[in-house]
Amino acid sequence: MRDGVRAEVRARGSGAVAAVLLLGGCAELTYYGQAFEGQVELLAARRPVAELAAAPSTPAALRARLERAQAMRRFAVAALALPDNGSYRSFAALGRPHAVWLVVATPPLSLDAREWCFPIAGCVNYRGYFDAAAAQAFAAERRAAGDDVMVAGVPAYSTLGWFDDPLLDTFIELPEGRLAELMFHELAHQRVYVAGDPAFNEAYATAVGRLGARAWLAAQGAPGAAADYAQALARQQQFVERVLATRETLAALYASAVDDEARRAGKARAFAALRADYARLRAAWGGYAGYDHWFGQDLNNARLVGVTTYHRLAPAFEEIHRLLGGDFAALHRAVEALAALPPAARDAYLAALLARPDGPPAGAPAAPAVSAGGPPQSRAARVR
Repeated sequence: MRDGVRAEVRARGSGAVAAVLLLGGCAELTYYGQAFEGQVELLAARRPVAELAAAPSTPAALRARLERAQAMRRFAVAALALPDNGSYRSFAALGRPHAVWLVVATPPLSLDAREWCFPIAGCVNYRGYFDAAAAQAFAAERRAAGDDVMVAGVPAYSTLGWFDDPLLDTFIELPEGRLAELMFHELAHQRVYVAGDPAFNEAYATAVGRLGARAWLAAQGAPGAAADYAQALARQQQFVERVLATRETLAALYASAVDDEARRAGKARAFAALRADYARLRAAWGGYAGYDHWFGQDLNNARLVGVTTYHRLAPAFEEIHRLLGGDFAALHRAVEALAALPPAARDAYLAALLARPDGPPAGAPAAPAVSAGGPPQSRAARVR
């Protein structure tokens, strides 16, 4: 089975492999090698959910979670206009805490993340590793070069329709609302993906995940699950607001005329203030410790990038959904049309929409006439 999966990965990724052979050095070949082997391992571990559900050896708790996930998968197609394919109709047990580890790096006095460019995905502001030690080794290289660095384990990633992504043991036990959000988020990447624009891609998928999870919980959620999810989102919003406010403070500082010593001192004050603000927030939450891990690590520019990438623009996509009467198919069509615009034009549109939540910017279509159906023109694996 593993050999068959290797052949499938080679066939689907042949263009990328050829480009690396032509353009990459030994380091890049090593990097792509671990990505290739990691993808093979994950795909080879898949088993159909129907097979697992019927197997007497499958634990009852896992069987129940898999069946619940299949109901969410059907809901994604019927109610959210997300792709109807083989993704999340199988399950893989990886036996590790995370599916992949992402490394983000920035200069010490800048909020602009380093970018790495790949043959299909374009330029993205992270590097993904299937092995934690390899991620830490690359992070150490960037720290030695003077960068601010973040290493984060994530439970899932999307191959954007190149392969049938499975449910994983890294996220199957999530609370119901979070499980639905994660699945819908990753499926949204299969619907619209713009090579080289991670902020657009992740914000759109974040919005679809949250909106879809709310819709699922309202229609079919277990008792109490909607309230639990609403509380989780409220806490997340308070966290995000504080992180984005810190980002704005640092953006102004780094753009100012003061010297680097003053910038470093101001940076230290900004992160100390963020940590103190979180302590007050945590107390207001009655001691809820869900963000302790985030604050338990070094606070630096790179740690702000992930929050910014996923959350800064997400309210704009949620607003488009509201303006379109809660129609998910219309939302996807509108986003497809935005994706076809030049980067500066779509950035300006989303920024104006954030500034004017009462309606779309003048002259910009909230629901462009885009043909429904077919996959986006640009498809690429999200982790490279």
